[in-house]
Amino acid sequence: LQCTAGLDRPTGGRVFLGDTELTGLSERRLTLLRRSRIGFVFQAFNLLPSLTAEQNVALPLRLAGRRPKRGEVLDVLERVGLRERAGHRPGELSGGQQQRVALARALVTRPDVLFGDEPTGALDTTTGREVLSMLRTMADGGQTVIMVTHDPVAASCADRVLFLADGRVQGELHSPAAEQIAARMTRMAAVPC
Repeated sequence: LQCTAGLDRPTGGRVFLGDTELTGLSERRLTLLRRSRIGFVFQAFNLLPSLTAEQNVALPLRLAGRRPKRGEVLDVLERVGLRERAGHRPGELSGGQQQRVALARALVTRPDVLFGDEPTGALDTTTGREVLSMLRTMADGGQTVIMVTHDPVAASCADRVLFLADGRVQGELHSPAAEQIAARMTRMAAVPC
């Protein structure tokens, strides 16, 4: 996921985002590409504790040299159901609310691709469902969402599920049910003791 999103360089092979090959880009060009075309939601949220939710969401725009419009930032917070919490710092928000702020921060730049690293891993069941529903809505709206998860229920929200083991693709399913995913994962993990 880190290589695909341009955060790490692969030791072999090539990575493309559309027609753009990431593997040959300089650090500066990679940074500019990430700022304009890639959104990333980390499992650990990575919010700055001294900034409000609104300021955390506006941060990618500021880093890109853009002056964020307050309405633009508040609209994204509205999309994740947190407009009324815009003035709260991460320590004043629940884990689920922090994850939704992280999602809003990833969405504010209107990226071509949104990457999620276990985006529901630290959430309770209800909040996890809400985040998955938001991601599904984005995909249904034409945005590309790539998510890494060990959760069969979360994976079942995807159109296509790839199974990886030891850095290699071990199979795929299209629009699978959670039970199909769990069964495949169980077969992959079956190792003699």
